[in-house]
Amino acid sequence: MNPKPKGLVRVRLAPSPTGSMHIGTARTGLFNWLFARQHGGEFLLRIEDTDKERSEKKYEADIIDGLKWLGLDWDQEIYRQSERTLVYRKYLQMLLDEGKAYYCYCSKEDLEAAREDMVTSGLSPKYSGHCREIKETPEGKQPNVIRFKTPEAVVEFKDMIRGKVKSDAGLLGDMVIAKDLDTPLYNFAAAVDDYEMKITHVIRGEDHISNTPKQILIQKALGFDEPIYAHLPLILGSDRSKLSKRNGEVSLLSYREQGYLREGILNFLVLLGWHPQGDEEVFELQDLIKVFNLQKVQKGGAIFDREKLNWINGEHIKRLDEGELYERLKILIKGRNGDYEEKLVKKVIGVLKDRMKLLTDFFELSDFFFKFPDYDVDLLKWKDRSLPDTEVMLTKILEVVGRMDERGFDETGLRSLVESLAGEGGRGEALWPFRVALSGKKASPDPFVIAEILGKDETVRRVKLAIEKLSNI
Repeated sequence: MNPKPKGLVRVRLAPSPTGSMHIGTARTGLFNWLFARQHGGEFLLRIEDTDKERSEKKYEADIIDGLKWLGLDWDQEIYRQSERTLVYRKYLQMLLDEGKAYYCYCSKEDLEAAREDMVTSGLSPKYSGHCREIKETPEGKQPNVIRFKTPEAVVEFKDMIRGKVKSDAGLLGDMVIAKDLDTPLYNFAAAVDDYEMKITHVIRGEDHISNTPKQILIQKALGFDEPIYAHLPLILGSDRSKLSKRNGEVSLLSYREQGYLREGILNFLVLLGWHPQGDEEVFELQDLIKVFNLQKVQKGGAIFDREKLNWINGEHIKRLDEGELYERLKILIKGRNGDYEEKLVKKVIGVLKDRMKLLTDFFELSDFFFKFPDYDVDLLKWKDRSLPDTEVMLTKILEVVGRMDERGFDETGLRSLVESLAGEGGRGEALWPFRVALSGKKASPDPFVIAEILGKDETVRRVKLAIEKLSNI
């Protein structure tokens, strides 16, 4: 368990609605949510939609839908930066009035020329401070941006995961914090929002480490308290490059469409950078609230291992009963061809769930239960048995199955009767063609289990059709 912080813990997830919610954002949300719930604190959602050109409502809806699917509920109303213009204007004007920020009139051409001069001189490019001391608007010019007067100082903060982090602010130059009073940029808006929302802990990806010193400088200039920071390791592909669509990353909700359970995704996400004390790796969300420890998160990148994700998801599928699994499958069943009658689906789930890694595996593994299988007649043969031998065996099976009473037509009764037909070739010479006749597959559940689910009439029909296949050769 994390050491208990003083006061009410308040954390936030602050995605930009410029694209679908992806797996990295989901992990950040989970770690924040767990930390808040451990300490009886609050988990807030802030939509950072100041990028008016790229932000879209459909992406905001995708983020909200993703969090709801995962069960990561947030406290209070959603904060939207686009609705907070007056708040930012107040603090921007404060910095301007106190001489801690200024309007910059440099054109893009001026900035590019200055940058090239610095690079040519072997210096790290940064803004020269050309407009720092301008008190009045130069004739014929309009301000292009608002810049923050970055002090020559070392910024130091303690990261809950990485320990002490230092940065030389002198290398930053006077950073742009807004295009104008009504258009703040990321670092300024984030610093203001974290203060206004009373955020105590900022838990986010390590790609934000370079932003932290900038935000701390803005906080100090405005007299804000500094939150505690924790930067999570990057999620890497199997080739140890930053995760992308090429090596694994897709939008969060596409995992739902692929057949992953929210429990499987959450369980997998928490292990991307954190490892429990023992060997247990399969957790429910409520278990994680008790055992998760933010200070035990690793510094190095976390590998996205699809095979492990599939294994974890399969373990969670096994934990669900037939009724719960049916409810999860209903949305995937919709629109598919086949008679997916609820009672039959639940029976099939009971047989197949231990073999499923994804919900979508159900359809490939179970298709023969819902429609007659199409298969090559040669598949009916057992090892060196001939097709005529196979036809004889299936005819015997048909006879004993046909004599069975419908009420006693179950796995146990079928097994004793059909297995008694096997000769020198062993049980396989009876079980193999029987199973293929019912499923049309090389690999499937026990034929007696299949037959019990299909019922006597359908079992008889399928065996007859297999015999017809053989007799028509």
